[in-house]
Amino acid sequence: MSGVPSGQVPGQAPATGSAAGSGVAEEQLRDVFDALATSVHGASNRYPAALAGWRRRERRRRIVLAILAAVIFAVADIIGLWALSRADVNIHIIFDDRPGSSTEAPRSGIGPPP
Repeated sequence: MSGVPSGQVPGQAPATGSAAGSGVAEEQLRDVFDALATSVHGASNRYPAALAGWRRRERRRRIVLAILAAVIFAVADIIGLWALSRADVNIHIIFDDRPGSSTEAPRSGIGPPP
C-alpha cells in the first residue's frame, strides 16, 4: 500500500533490533536488578551505634575545647599577675602625682595656660 512496513513511522530509519529483542534485554536487566536487590541487606542495628559514636566524639570535642579555653584564660591571668607583681611600686605609668614632682605652682583662674 504505502510501502512503509507496519510499526514504522514514515521518515524514520528502521529500528536496529526487533521488538522481541528489546523485551529480552528488559527481562535480563530486570532479573539482574532483582538478584542485586535481594543480595543487599541493610544493617538496621548499625545506625544507633554510629549515632552513639558520633555523639561521643562530639561531646569529647566540646569538653576538650572548654578545657583548652579555661587553660588559656588561666595562663593569661597568671602572666598578667606575674607582670604586675614585677612592676616597680614607685613608678607610676599613668599618673605621676607624687608630691614635689610638679615644677609649676597651680594657677588660679579659668582658661588655657599661657
